Amino acid sequence: MMVSSVFPGASLSRRVAVAAMAALSLWGGLAAAQTFDFSPEQKGRLRADKDAAAIAAIPKGFKFVKEGVFTVAIAPFAPPIATYATDAKTAVGFDPDYAQLIADALGLKLELLPIAWADWPLGLSSGKYDAVISNVGVTEQRKEKYDFSTYRLGLHGFYVRADSKINAIKEPKDVAGLKIITGSGTNQERILLEWNKQNIAAGLKPVEVVYFDDDAARLLGVVSGRADANFNPNAPQAYHAAKDGKIKLVGTVNAGWPLKSDVAITTRKGSGLADALTQATNGLIKTGKYTQALQRWSLQEEALPKSETNPPGLPKF
Repeated sequence: MMVSSVFPGASLSRRVAVAAMAALSLWGGLAAAQTFDFSPEQKGRLRADKDAAAIAAIPKGFKFVKEGVFTVAIAPFAPPIATYATDAKTAVGFDPDYAQLIADALGLKLELLPIAWADWPLGLSSGKYDAVISNVGVTEQRKEKYDFSTYRLGLHGFYVRADSKINAIKEPKDVAGLKIITGSGTNQERILLEWNKQNIAAGLKPVEVVYFDDDAARLLGVVSGRADANFNPNAPQAYHAAKDGKIKLVGTVNAGWPLKSDVAITTRKGSGLADALTQATNGLIKTGKYTQALQRWSLQEEALPKSETNPPGLPKF
């Protein structure tokens, strides 16, 4: 296996940066497949009707942080999952949209509390909010302290330049001999290295793994032709593919491969709210509101067929 470390600061040459920008300019004429609304008003945000079954599943005597309000912590980190609107203070994206749908289904008003992602465990445990809807994956370790209601597949995506001859990356043999960008010390790196190990054992060409330090550099790496594919979390790449049309999806792998890792609403362990949230999500799936919300943010690849309460998560390592 060959390994390249590429950083767009001091170690990325001016010549390479200029070439990458030229590549982006070359592709600038491509029509954007989708536009996204980052206004604070969110006039296109979907709303849902009350779900009697979900409301009935709320335990008698359960006390929300505020009466009649579903208080949700969310970390606005990047589109399309969650980011700040053009007013720099309103959270927008799929997770805020989904939180609104859940609040509607429960017959409650929604209050979103923007937080730093690392702060959610303490805030949830101390009762500052009713739930966390912020790209939290289910793990066996987290299940010791929290309950989960799944709402999205946890996916990593292989994205290539839009005119690439690579049309599918579905299994280890498909990456043999390719130059692939991923993140150092990440779950996706673990998957890619294991695939490479299997390929070498089978006598196939090794992968050349390339490391960039941010999403912008990874995008440039693929568009400029410095790498064949980018293998990292699906959502940010899906956003760029839909917005610019410069890259395309050729395959996804569950973040828990060879197991699975779903993304879930997180609540306090034993609070009893998880079953109501799972019921609400399944109601939204049945009415189609769930799928429409995913499509609004180009995340339809991450749709779950059904929500589950506390499913098997990533094991302790």
